[in-house]
Amino acid sequence: MARATHIKALVLLPAFALAGLTMACGAGGNGSGGTQPSASASAAAPLPTETKDDKLAAMVPTAISADGKIVVGQDQSYAPNEFVDESGKVVGFDVDLGNAIAQKLGLTAEYQNAAFSGILAGVGSGQYELAMSSFTINSERLQTVDMVSYYSAGTSLAVPKGNPDKITLDDLCGKNIAVQQGTVQVDDLTKRSGECTAAGKPAINMQQFQAQTDVNLQVQTRRSQAMLADSPVIDYAVKQTGGAVEIVGQPYDSAPYGIALKKGQGTYAQAVQGAVQAIIDDGTYDKILAKWGLNTAGAIKKADLNPAVS
Repeated sequence: MARATHIKALVLLPAFALAGLTMACGAGGNGSGGTQPSASASAAAPLPTETKDDKLAAMVPTAISADGKIVVGQDQSYAPNEFVDESGKVVGFDVDLGNAIAQKLGLTAEYQNAAFSGILAGVGSGQYELAMSSFTINSERLQTVDMVSYYSAGTSLAVPKGNPDKITLDDLCGKNIAVQQGTVQVDDLTKRSGECTAAGKPAINMQQFQAQTDVNLQVQTRRSQAMLADSPVIDYAVKQTGGAVEIVGQPYDSAPYGIALKKGQGTYAQAVQGAVQAIIDDGTYDKILAKWGLNTAGAIKKADLNPAVS
């Protein structure tokens, strides 16, 4: 997701690319380069406001609740989970769910944009009181933060329309593959590249970018032969580009997303877990999934704190 000077190149794009180009990269703070993804979902019927749960609210440390808000760290380039729409408003699945969690705790959520790779460090330092940015729960992350599960997503492979290079997951050796920095997809490609070289084949040319919008643009403009990202993000990119990119195969390695919290904060993690569970139980969770078109196969019935993962 590197910030780059791709905006000047837009005037050179063919008409078919411009027609589908709703996610662009650039030097903007959200990685959108001034052209944000469509947020038609934000025009849907408003979600219900959650009623404060006094018991859960009392479990939030005073150091967090005293100012009436929860400071949330996220990378706002990851549509449909968290992104900035055409009006400059931060929207998405994680945003709606984060707002509902804050309401259940009698607070409001304040979202702060950051590079994905630095968010968990910000949680550990106390810069953010919660991080909700499509973090896959894994054992490495659980060493530094507590995590509450709230959705399950896999990894998907996407290519330019028509798959001109006939890319498959089993044949990425020597290919140019775009990916966002700091994601589980980086680990995946690193492992796959090692398998390539061990078999005497060329390594994968992994092209890492700071913002997912930059990754999407790489494939739309065929500067990369393919990209890997979370399945909801790939699904959304296909819709937003009008089919300029397409999915190859099925999602794999499904794992839960987790809300990240600093360790050692008393009952705070349990309060967040309880809030997520309450939102699932009262039906708001399903309404949020439907609003953003997320696959219900990834929906969870039980919010777990630090679930066991590999």
